[in-house]
Amino acid sequence: MPRKRKLLAQLSTLQSNSSFPPFDALENLNTTPDGDSSPKSSKYFAIEKKSSSQLEADFFNQPCISLAKSFLGQILVRRLPDGRELWGRIVETEAYLGGEDEASHSKGGKQTQRNAAMFMKPGTLYVYQIYGIYFCVNVSSQGEGAAVLLRSLEPLQGLDAMRELRSASRKGPTKLLKDWQLCNGPSKLCQAFGIDKAFDQRDLTQDAAIWMVPGHDPPREQDVVATTRIGIGNRGEWAQKPLRFYLRGNKFVSVVDKKTEREMAAMGHFSCS
Repeated sequence: MPRKRKLLAQLSTLQSNSSFPPFDALENLNTTPDGDSSPKSSKYFAIEKKSSSQLEADFFNQPCISLAKSFLGQILVRRLPDGRELWGRIVETEAYLGGEDEASHSKGGKQTQRNAAMFMKPGTLYVYQIYGIYFCVNVSSQGEGAAVLLRSLEPLQGLDAMRELRSASRKGPTKLLKDWQLCNGPSKLCQAFGIDKAFDQRDLTQDAAIWMVPGHDPPREQDVVATTRIGIGNRGEWAQKPLRFYLRGNKFVSVVDKKTEREMAAMGHFSCS
């Protein structure tokens, strides 16, 4: 079975094991007999989120590097205000260790109003803005001020809604984005999933609009590439530490490190294609 069909089959299994109605049913709840699909505010259209397969607090309560690797293959779920759900498989992350990590917003243990979420319990979202317009989303881990940046997702469900959200964030006429372009970068995935500063300090284990569920096809250790983080700049030795992790061969990854992949192949970690 092709990998895409296999992932969709796994997604269907995840949904059938939860109390969520199917995606089409969510859309139908927001459609009147005359075809009006505008969002409804009535309490009768509100669906409580409760999933037995949801990732719980114990999963997030692990060291930063471990969590960054463990995120690979897991699924981020976002419920929009109109009831539609967006699903994306995490394929790329970066670990920011806090303390001595010169590239971390919490380096030296500095805690501010902006980075307060990095010091909260594991599983707390830390959302910050770059260039005054784009957002990036992180998840706190064990360790003082440590958090994992979500860099790229493989879209699984709700791709049309992701395109709508991406288009709304872009200026002027835009071309139709291909699937691999929707979430292949930290700001792109925030646009596609409608994540902004309002999500800062939210708890992934408690929130009704955003959470994670386990992927049913966890990557093997040899499928994970460890390389340097993106956009670190002049951070001394920290700019060279292998704290970015991605799934080898996945076309939804933002930046592929061919040199590192060749080196890993030479050491026998995997065959180089």
